[in-house]
Amino acid sequence: MTQIDKGSIQYRNELIRKSIHLSSLSIPVIYYFISKQLALQMLIPLTIFSLTVDLSRYFFPKFGNYFYNFFGFMLREHEMDSAKKNLSGATYVFLSAVICIALFPKVFMITGFTILIISDTAAALIGRKYGKHKFLSKSFEGTLAFFVTACIVVLLAPKVDGSFEEYLIGFFAAAVGAIVENISYGWADDNLSIPISVAVTMWILYLIFLPQTNMYLTNFNL
Repeated sequence: MTQIDKGSIQYRNELIRKSIHLSSLSIPVIYYFISKQLALQMLIPLTIFSLTVDLSRYFFPKFGNYFYNFFGFMLREHEMDSAKKNLSGATYVFLSAVICIALFPKVFMITGFTILIISDTAAALIGRKYGKHKFLSKSFEGTLAFFVTACIVVLLAPKVDGSFEEYLIGFFAAAVGAIVENISYGWADDNLSIPISVAVTMWILYLIFLPQTNMYLTNFNL
C-alpha cells in the first residue's frame, strides 16, 4: 500500500469518526430543553455502559476481538493500547458531558460542549487535509479552523442577557479552547479538556466582568 493510499484511508476513517462525533451535538441540544437532573439521569447510565464496554475489551480478549472487528476502524491507535488501557473517544464524550453538566452553569456547558463537537471536528478535518504550517503541537490551519468555527458557535449559542461583554467573553474562551485542543494531544483527551477549559474560562471571566449576571439562568436569550 502506498503512502497516498494509506493517507486516504486514514482520512476516510477520520471522516467516519467525526461524522459519528457530530451526533453528540444532540447532547447540548437536548440539554437546552431539559433540567440538569433529567440530563444526568439520562447520561450517567449511558456513561457507565460505555465505560464498561470500553474496559471489557481489554480484560476479556474474546469480547475484545468482536469489538475490534466491528468498531476497530473507528478507534485511533492510542485508543487500542492494551498496556495503557486508554478509553475511546466516545466514552470520553459521555464522561465530559456528565462532568460539565454536573459542575458548570447550563449556558457554559452548552457553549463549551458545542464548541467541542463542531470545532474539534473542523480542526481535525481541515488540519489533516490542509495543515501545512506547524503551530505549537499541531497545524496553524487546524487551529484557525477551530477558532473560527468556535466563534460562530459563540454567536449562535444561548446567552444569559445577550450583552456585548458576553460575546467578548465567548470569543476569548473560544481562543483558549483552540489552544487547548492544539496542545492536548498526547497528555490529555481533548473531549475532556476542550469543554472544561472553555467553561472554566467563561466562568472566571463572568465573575470578573459580569459579577451581577445570573449565570444559572435557564431561560436564555438567543
